[in-house]
Amino acid sequence: MDNTTGITDLQQLIANMEPVLNEGEYVFVSVSDITTIPRAMTICEMREKEGITVVLAKKDAIALGLAFEFVAAWITLNIHSALEAVGLTAAFATALGKNDISCNVIAGYYHDHIFVDTKDKEKAMNVLWEMTKQ
Repeated sequence: MDNTTGITDLQQLIANMEPVLNEGEYVFVSVSDITTIPRAMTICEMREKEGITVVLAKKDAIALGLAFEFVAAWITLNIHSALEAVGLTAAFATALGKNDISCNVIAGYYHDHIFVDTKDKEKAMNVLWEMTKQ
């Protein structure tokens, strides 16, 4: 597999998704002016009509005086899922939901990224690893 072709086969994606828990705590904030946040601090951003949602490390949000409510752990699925792949998000969101774990998903070009409440990070990792064995 080259670095530009993602996997589309759902069974292969689930069996090989290899969840990785990233270190740290992360938050979602909403700002009207993105220039107030140094680009090196942002994990990602999404422009919405109400403002710009930015994901960044909790420590950075505190340093910048930004308000947040939800503190998350960041899990990366370490498989190159194609952006047009069908069913992976539904599969892991359903499995996490059945275990009372809320998830916020962001798709990058190479990987899917899941943000779960920090209190649920170990439980979420267990659920995701169990999926790979089925």
